[in-house]
Amino acid sequence: MKRIVAIQHPQSQHHVNGMVGSWTDWPLTELGLAQAEAIGQKLAAALQGQDAVLYCSDLLRAQQTAEQIGRRLQLTPILRKELRERNLGRCCGKSVQWLRENMEQPEKTIDDRLFSYGESRRDTWNRLQPFFTEIMASSQQTILVVSHGDLLGLFHAMFLGLEAENLNGYRFSGPAGGVSHLAVEPDGAKIVWRLNDLSYLSGDTGAFRP
Repeated sequence: MKRIVAIQHPQSQHHVNGMVGSWTDWPLTELGLAQAEAIGQKLAAALQGQDAVLYCSDLLRAQQTAEQIGRRLQLTPILRKELRERNLGRCCGKSVQWLRENMEQPEKTIDDRLFSYGESRRDTWNRLQPFFTEIMASSQQTILVVSHGDLLGLFHAMFLGLEAENLNGYRFSGPAGGVSHLAVEPDGAKIVWRLNDLSYLSGDTGAFRP
């Protein structure tokens, strides 16, 4: 059985300073670092004894999350640009208020770009898809992926077998620090065991043993 654990990075500076995340390279807050440590500790218990590989976005907040997790699981994060958050173009480095006041194109479909030189959700889907295909075809049975909210929403849609066009009517969204456990049975059946589970930040998660 293939297991995929998808982790959205916890609290970042842009979550508290009113700025846009996207490709701006914000670090985790002190709380976010503690949350990443908690996620790593609980994943180490849940995945004890499993041979795993750890991929992460190359943006700082995801790297810091993966480093905390990797330290607990004795894994070295593998940086992949395909796992970056959606690029919002000239909005990067600006405030959320600026975004609202200067949006160039309302996002009504997956092909709309909010700002010049940015990515649409289809662009991000196309960027992610080769990585998704790669890990699904790999012989590795336990895979951890640390990324961002928008990106992981697309990842979950891909896992469920949806097409990009389905996202004109559906969206997957989760809170910072959410952990999802996905699995693929030997017969190809896909299972969602946990989706954006925040119990990894505090409390008992139990063991992931499908």
